[in-house]
Amino acid sequence: MSSNDIERERVIVRTSIIGILSNIVLVIFKALVGFAAGSIAIILDAVNNLTDVLSSVITIVGTKLANRAPDKGHPVGHGRMEYLTTMVVAVIILYAGVTAMMESVKKILHPAAASYSVVTLLVLVGAVIVKLFLGTYVRRQGKAVGSGALEGSGLDALYDAIISSSVLATALLYMASGISLEAWIGVVIALFILKSGLSMIGEAVNAMMGARVSGKLSKAIKATVAEEPGVMGAYDLFLNDYGPGNYYGSVHVEVPETTTAEEIDVMSHNIQERVLKKHGVVITTVGVYAYNTTNPVSVEMRENVRKLVMAHKGVIQMHGFYANAEEKKIHFDVIISFNIKDRESLRQHIVNDVQKRYPGWAVYTNLDIDMSD
Repeated sequence: MSSNDIERERVIVRTSIIGILSNIVLVIFKALVGFAAGSIAIILDAVNNLTDVLSSVITIVGTKLANRAPDKGHPVGHGRMEYLTTMVVAVIILYAGVTAMMESVKKILHPAAASYSVVTLLVLVGAVIVKLFLGTYVRRQGKAVGSGALEGSGLDALYDAIISSSVLATALLYMASGISLEAWIGVVIALFILKSGLSMIGEAVNAMMGARVSGKLSKAIKATVAEEPGVMGAYDLFLNDYGPGNYYGSVHVEVPETTTAEEIDVMSHNIQERVLKKHGVVITTVGVYAYNTTNPVSVEMRENVRKLVMAHKGVIQMHGFYANAEEKKIHFDVIISFNIKDRESLRQHIVNDVQKRYPGWAVYTNLDIDMSD
């Protein structure tokens, strides 16, 4: 495990422990006050904080498991364990949300008056203040180390501050006018809890299924690759997510057809080092497209074919063009939008159009996947 990974783990564990201790204090005080006042809203607010405790505990466990050294069975590490633990947390939160909703509905059907006191109000005010500070701190730490779990916990804490504020407002309203919105606030809290759980499951499942990589990251990596002398374009960036911030992938580059194998080897190593140093991403393979530069006819063909291909609706990009004048073969790759239902049919239509433009030439094209921006 690298020094950066060790520091990241240390920050996540320390921040999670601060969150655990803060939420335990809030759970105890809210539960005592809630039961004393007979307030379902305050009790459910305490339950919401309890789910935050469980979330932080599992975040620590997940981080520890995810940072285990690679082994023969898991050669790129155990980073995806964080996504599994996130799903465990989400299930716990959903259970709490369903339970909270059931109890709130019962209170709506069979209302019971609550009994608030000055102590109740002080506890709620303190809870709002603590959650505001905790949410801001945890979210900032999560962004600093690239931890989605911490960022989510911080945002959840800020939501909790809003919830506690609504409970406080309900208590003040009841003390001032005798109007009780206890059970209805409980429903709102339950909905917040359920939304949080569903959102966590969605993010974890999305990551495990191979979601599209961030456009900001992919564009930055391609720009870094294109900085290497001799590279005329970077394409087909493919990244595998093996846990938060743990990417392995490949990229294709266009280089002049006169580039030697030795030059390509040096170029590939330089690209891998650049990307790892600047973005923390491991590029395992650098594929190569030969780019026509010496034959004027081939250069003109490339521009003609590009215009012809890009004129088709739904085509995002054409790259990897190479015209072999001796064998009369044209090769290029095309990326077609996922919005086009029959992409293969459009690819074949493009091939036919190019063959009409250049009769006697064999046209070969690959239908690339729109993997990254």
